[in-house]
Amino acid sequence: MALSTQPYKGARDFYPEDKRLQSYMFNTWRRVVERFGYEEYDAPIIEPLEIYLAKTGEEIVNEQTYLFEDRGGRKVVLRPEMTPTVSRMVAAKRQELAYPLRWYSIPNLWRYERPQRGRLREHWQLNVDIFGVDDTSAERELISIVGAIFKEFGATNEMYQIRVNHRQLMSYLFKDYLGLNAETEHRISKLIDLMHKIDRPTLISRIDASLNAKQREAGVTEKLLTILDAKDLKELPNVAQKHPTYAQLQELLYELHSSGMSNVIFDASLMRGFDYYTGIVFEAFDMDTSNNRSMLGGGRYDGLVGLFGVAPLPTVGFGWGDVTLANFLNAHHLLPTLPSTVDMYVILIDVLPIYVQNLLSELRDQNINLAVGSPGKKIGDQIKVADKKGIKYALIIGQKEQGSGKYTLKNLETGDEDKLMTSEKLIKKFNELKS
Repeated sequence: MALSTQPYKGARDFYPEDKRLQSYMFNTWRRVVERFGYEEYDAPIIEPLEIYLAKTGEEIVNEQTYLFEDRGGRKVVLRPEMTPTVSRMVAAKRQELAYPLRWYSIPNLWRYERPQRGRLREHWQLNVDIFGVDDTSAERELISIVGAIFKEFGATNEMYQIRVNHRQLMSYLFKDYLGLNAETEHRISKLIDLMHKIDRPTLISRIDASLNAKQREAGVTEKLLTILDAKDLKELPNVAQKHPTYAQLQELLYELHSSGMSNVIFDASLMRGFDYYTGIVFEAFDMDTSNNRSMLGGGRYDGLVGLFGVAPLPTVGFGWGDVTLANFLNAHHLLPTLPSTVDMYVILIDVLPIYVQNLLSELRDQNINLAVGSPGKKIGDQIKVADKKGIKYALIIGQKEQGSGKYTLKNLETGDEDKLMTSEKLIKKFNELKS
C-alpha cells in the first residue's frame, strides 16, 4: 500500500509559495512590534503538564492538549499556548530583569481539536506581552500595537472591530447586582464565552439551568441578558458606575478613540475563556460577512507569574494566530503578490556551470539570488521552468556571452531584454529594476 501524501490532520505542508506568505506575515508582525520596543524570545515546544493545570481553562487541558508521558515518566504536553511559558521564563529571572519588560514571540502551537475554518491543530501565533505596568497604559499600548499591525497590512478601521470588557467589572455585577455566588459566576462566565456559538433560546435555557428557582423568579436571567446585550458602557445598570473599573474602561476607550481607533467598542459579552485573566480583556473581530469571527485576543493576567513561587507581576498580553490573519487578508483582498525569493534564473546554452562560476559568485556577492538552469535543455524549456517558479528575470549565457564577458538580462513578465552588458552594468541595471 502506498503511503499517504497528506500531512497530519489539522496541520499544513508549507510549499515555497506558502512559506513566502508566512514570512511576509511574520516579518510584518516583527517589524511593527519592534517599533514599539519589544524584543523576541523563544522556548521549548514541550512543557510540563503542571503549568497548564494551574490556570489555563479546563477545556484546553482536558480536551485539547497533546499529552503524553516521556521515558522518564513525566507528563508533558506540546504547548497549546505561550502565556504560561513566558510567565515561567519571567519568574525564573524575576529579580534580574528590567521592567517594564516588553517581549514577543511567534511560537508553533498545538491543540487537539476539530479542524475548521480559522482553527487548526497546529498553528503559529504572535504573542506580545508587557510586564511591570499596573495601569491601563499597558492595555492602551497593546491595543495600539494591534491597530498599527492592521494598518501595516493595509487594513482600515471599517474592516475590523476591537471589543473590550473588564473581568472585574463583570464579576462585580454578577456578585453584587445579580447575587451570584462564585461557583455560579464561574459557570455563567464559561457559558457567556460560548454564547455567540449557540442560539438565543439555547442560551436562555442554559442560563436558567445554572440558576436556582429563587434567582429565576427574581428575574436574574432577564437582568443578565440586559447586561450581555450592552454595547456601550452607558447601557449597563447604574450600579456599574460605582465600580472603579468602569472609569478605567471609560478612560481607555476615550484615549483610543482620540488616537484614531474609532473601531474600539465596549462589549459586555466578551469574557475570554482562560481562567488567568484578571482585568481588561479584548478581542479583534473581522467585519467581513464571509469571515465574521474573532481573530486575536488578550488581556491582563496579573497573577500568573506569581504561581511560580515569586512575587506577582502586573502583565498584559495578546495572541494573534497566523490562520485567522491569513483569512482576514484574503477576505479583504490585502494579500500582496509575493515574488519568488530567486532574483534570476541563469539559462546556460552550450556552457557548463563551471565556466561561469566567477560571474555567479560576483553576482551573489552583490546579494543577487541565483538559480542555475539545467545545461543541455532548450532555452524555451528553461524559460518555462523559470516562469513556473515565478522568477521574474532570466540571465542568458551562451558561448558568445561567455567569450565576450557581456550578458543578456530578460524580463520574463514583459519580454524586454537588455543585451550585451558587462557584469558591472548587469549588477547596476538589476538593482535599478529591483528598486
